Amino acid sequence: MAKKSSIEKNKHRAQLAKQYAGRRKRLKAIAEDKSASMEERFAARLKLAELPRNSAPSRLRNRCEITGRPRGFIGKMRMSRIAVRELGAQGLIPGLVKSSW
Repeated sequence: MAKKSSIEKNKHRAQLAKQYAGRRKRLKAIAEDKSASMEERFAARLKLAELPRNSAPSRLRNRCEITGRPRGFIGKMRMSRIAVRELGAQGLIPGLVKSSW
């Protein structure tokens, strides 16, 4: 189990990223628009830099929905490899069969 503080910090970052997504997208479009003047593009970059750091989607960490584990993450199931193995052994994941040969 991951530290509660790490899980909560990541949840807060996800909420901030969602809140600022529209503003960030609009400012990035202005900053990358070659037809806009240099002053407008520079002003957009400055506004972008003023946004909270934790509102950037790149600061989010993929974590297991069950344990909060940050590593060994399987994106399709949104769980860590350990949680997938445990639930699969219990037969709680449809279609998952333990391999044998």
